[in-house]
Amino acid sequence: MNIEIHDPELERRVREAINSGRFHDFEEMLAKALGDLPEDVPAADRHEPRSGSALVEALQASPYKEIDLEPKRYRLPVRDVWLLDTTARRCVR
Repeated sequence: MNIEIHDPELERRVREAINSGRFHDFEEMLAKALGDLPEDVPAADRHEPRSGSALVEALQASPYKEIDLEPKRYRLPVRDVWLLDTTARRCVR
């Protein structure tokens, strides 16, 4: 079997991991990666994009419900602006 890596960044990371001695070769790295995948999740579900409703469900199921996730609202300071009408030579507020 031949395996091609099309992403240059991924190829760089693979080469760094092998050169650093963490893995002897690509097969060992691939075996480790496949071994770390959860067995009970079908492959189609692993890469399926999640919706906003999935995020809401996850937050509602959180054991840390006392944490306030609502961002603080601040009123930004506003300055008066004067526009100069060069044709009439006057300032407009």
